[in-house]
This record gives sequence, C-alpha cells and structure tokens, in this order.
Amino acid sequence: MTDNPRPASRPERSAKAEQTRQTIIDAAMRLFRTHGYDKATMRAIADEAGVSIGNAYYYFSSKEHLIQAYYDGINAEHAERAAATLTTATSFADRLAGVLLAWVDVAEPYHEFAGKFFKNAAEPSSPLSPFSDDSEATRLAAIDLHRQVVDGSDIKLAKALRAELPELMWLLQMGVVLFWVHDTSDGQRRTRQLVEQAVPVIDRALRLTRIPGVRGLVDDVVGLVRTIKPTAG
Repeated sequence: MTDNPRPASRPERSAKAEQTRQTIIDAAMRLFRTHGYDKATMRAIADEAGVSIGNAYYYFSSKEHLIQAYYDGINAEHAERAAATLTTATSFADRLAGVLLAWVDVAEPYHEFAGKFFKNAAEPSSPLSPFSDDSEATRLAAIDLHRQVVDGSDIKLAKALRAELPELMWLLQMGVVLFWVHDTSDGQRRTRQLVEQAVPVIDRALRLTRIPGVRGLVDDVVGLVRTIKPTAG
C-alpha cells in the first residue's frame, strides 16, 4: 500500500493559490490606478497578472469582487497600523486620532486611484458603495475597530450613546474619506490637519453629554439615529 501524498501537498497548493489571488489583486490595482476602473477589463487584468482569463475569473467573478478584496486589504492594513495606538493610548482623543490618521497613512498609495474610482463607489445602488450589502463584512469590521477605540478609552458615556457611537465614528471616517478623495495637498496634509483639529472638538462634545441638562438632547439624537438606521430583513 503506497502513501497518499495529498495531505502533505495541500498547504503548498493553498499557499500557491493565495499567491495567485494576491497577484491578480495587485495587477488590478495597478491597472485601476493607471487606466481607471472603467477601462480596466478582466482580460487586461489577467494579462497584467500573467494568468489566463479563466484563472482570473476562477478567483474573482467580476471587477466588483476585486474591489471588495481591495477593501478587505485596506481594512486589514488599517487595523494592523492602528494596533499600536489602541495598545498604548487610553485617551479617547488620542485613540480616535490615531485610528483615523492610520487610515490616511495606509490609503495614501491609492489616492490617485481613489479619485478615479470614487464616482463608481458613490453611486448608491453600486455594490462598490461602502454602504452596500456587498461591503457589509468590511463595514462591520471597520465599525468594530471604532468600538475598540471607545471600549479601551477613558471616556464616560451614557449606555445608549456608547452603543451607537462606533457606527457614528465610522460615518465620521467616511466623511474623512470623502475629504481625502478631494484633497490635492502634498501627502494629503489638509486631511491630516482636519483630523487633528476635529478630534479634540468631538472629544469635548462627547464629554459634555454627561452634563444633566444635555442628556435629554443626547437621548433625542440617539433616538433619531436608531430611527434612520436600516433594519434587518
């Protein structure tokens, strides 16, 4: 009876498959940056990656799925870059600023591409929208990162506001992203200034919510947020 070689070879094939997948993603990002999202076809991406068109479609059924892989990659890099701040800082302002600036750092190489791509992602019905069902996993991961910002910080908040704050902070991040897309300053310097100046204001505003006279307004805001949030099903 001969030994079955398959179990030993599976990890190698899995690593090779992941390498091929990443090669296709990298090729797509290069073409998106140089030719724009609309002009970069799946065939062109396959040629750039040095794989067959069939192989490209095996890993990614469409360009939209490639963008989701891009989202996932940015998210993973963002979480990794933000980890240093979340491990060491306890001040809410420091933690929020660190996470937002970490995103700007990670996204900087893709700034030119983002400007060309934004018109597609901004379409409400597009699967590329960060608010779409297709982007849900990435969106929830980003919201969870902001939950870590709150949970490990020194800020004291009403329970209802604390529950909604991570998603509100993610919406703040989306506002920063929009500003960043249109920021033509060197290294997106103006976006960094926006974060550095806005975060202390947000920090002070949140701390004021503990004042008794402000709590009623906070409850109204939380109620409004819950009203406009989409419901499951």
